[in-house]
Amino acid sequence: MSESDRLRGTDLTLGYDGRTVATGLSIDVPDGSFTVIVGPNACGKSTLLRSLARVLRPKSGTVLLDGRDIATRPAKEVARHLGLLAQTAIAPDGITVADLVSRGRYPHRGPLSSWAPADEAALKWAMDATSVTELANAYVDELSGGQRQRVWIAMVLAQQTPLLLLDEPTTYLDIAHQIDILELCASLHRDHGRTLVAVLHELNLAARYATHLVAMRDGRILAEGPPSQVVTEPMMEQVFTLPCRVIPDPETGTALVIPRKRAA
Repeated sequence: MSESDRLRGTDLTLGYDGRTVATGLSIDVPDGSFTVIVGPNACGKSTLLRSLARVLRPKSGTVLLDGRDIATRPAKEVARHLGLLAQTAIAPDGITVADLVSRGRYPHRGPLSSWAPADEAALKWAMDATSVTELANAYVDELSGGQRQRVWIAMVLAQQTPLLLLDEPTTYLDIAHQIDILELCASLHRDHGRTLVAVLHELNLAARYATHLVAMRDGRILAEGPPSQVVTEPMMEQVFTLPCRVIPDPETGTALVIPRKRAA
């Protein structure tokens, strides 16, 4: 991943309407990383991700993509560098999997351009990578939650961007589908050179799969770095108000958080 693909936010003030969620917030996404943002509910995780994706304009501060203010760049140009899987993605009624995934090619096509071999190749690769090829003619609204998540990720992959932002991609999925989605993300990072930024609630899964972990609370970043340095007992109590033990995961050796029993 080249220096030009770096994504960063500097001195951000973020909020909605009259409510401020974060002030003085800065983040530098390491190139070639699988960065995961964790923290308690309403701490500003998704708000930060939305600002990095150019969905939410900061009240002040700057988000830089390729060294340039992302707010000054045309939406289609940004979409050729950065793909976003939104938390509340909704497919149009009656759309098939192949049709939805093909919409990921929008940033690469002009208003009068026809479907090209490059578009077909990108569509095939995205559907193969997410194991949804056999669902090509199925209707999206008839799929299971795990299948739909894979289809949405396929659409983002079809954009062929070096950066992927995923807002709670495992929400509402059972543990097996959570693992499937995160294994897919790890493969995209490891085998296909993508830089990923994801918001996750599942702390132990974040520690297992992330290469770079960002811990937030109350609109501030309290710690960031390799998961082994961030997921410590003092930091987990500071971030989540959670007395716990941190032990090696017997399967992977990564940090495993064991909550302590609450006093009666």
